[in-house]
Amino acid sequence: MTEPASNPDRQASYTRQGLGYGLGAYTMWGIFPLYFRAVSQVSPFVVLCHRILWSSLFLAGIVTVRREWPMIRTIVSHGRSLRLLTAGAVLIAVNWLVFIYAVGTKQVLQCSLGYFINPLVSVALGMLFFHEKLRGWQWVAVATAGLAVLSLAWGSTTLPWIAVSLALSFGFYGLVRKKVDANSLHCLLVETVVLLPISLLVLGLYSEASVPPATWGILSLSGFITATPLLMFGAALRRLKLSTIGFLQYIGPTLQLLVAIGIIGESLDRRKMISFALCWVAIVIYVADSVFNRQPPPVADEPD
Repeated sequence: MTEPASNPDRQASYTRQGLGYGLGAYTMWGIFPLYFRAVSQVSPFVVLCHRILWSSLFLAGIVTVRREWPMIRTIVSHGRSLRLLTAGAVLIAVNWLVFIYAVGTKQVLQCSLGYFINPLVSVALGMLFFHEKLRGWQWVAVATAGLAVLSLAWGSTTLPWIAVSLALSFGFYGLVRKKVDANSLHCLLVETVVLLPISLLVLGLYSEASVPPATWGILSLSGFITATPLLMFGAALRRLKLSTIGFLQYIGPTLQLLVAIGIIGESLDRRKMISFALCWVAIVIYVADSVFNRQPPPVADEPD
């Protein structure tokens, strides 16, 4: 890991690099729906299994190049860490599957709402499981985020389960990850390898002849698109203040919102607009409270 230089010019350059990495990571996460839209003709469960397979291979390649297998052995030899990462594997698989399904069924707006709400879900989970204290305005922000979900459900025949599932699954995933003292890249490799046997079994049961060669090629890129923003995110974390990362994280769901409306063609009706407005109000309240109290906004471990 490169340490930041001491002189101001080199420090500024180091910060600019971090900003570039952060923008790159959150931009990739924001346009993820375009990738999964390209494979929407394939069953979401099969796409998930491909993502697990190719991510395992790609991450294993990175670990091999870096000669970091001893660190992986340390993680898997620790029973508690392995159990936590197994639970994390289930949670991230649920998160990925719901996201892939949402893109395939043109419900990306719910994905965007879910990831806008997620940092505030993380705050609530921190309060419940780590006994973290919330100030008055933080309670207002969390309650407002809850109203955003209720607003989306109001007048609808179904609960906005995609937004809720994404926010909760990733929130609990971050909770599990917080209890494992290891590099995010190493943890993700262990998680995907845990899921790999089931994925190979599913892929073996499906005839790959039913998947066009071009689609197969697109699916094989899923490992690259999963690991690359993660690596950029890690580089950004080493170079930027946590408060800066906290602000950058809203780029992802904002781009998902724009992709949903401008490219996929989803409609932003009044009910959805009210939900997003409430969500943005909640974010502004929480960020303002964090700034005035000199605390960084909540940061998710890594998005989709």
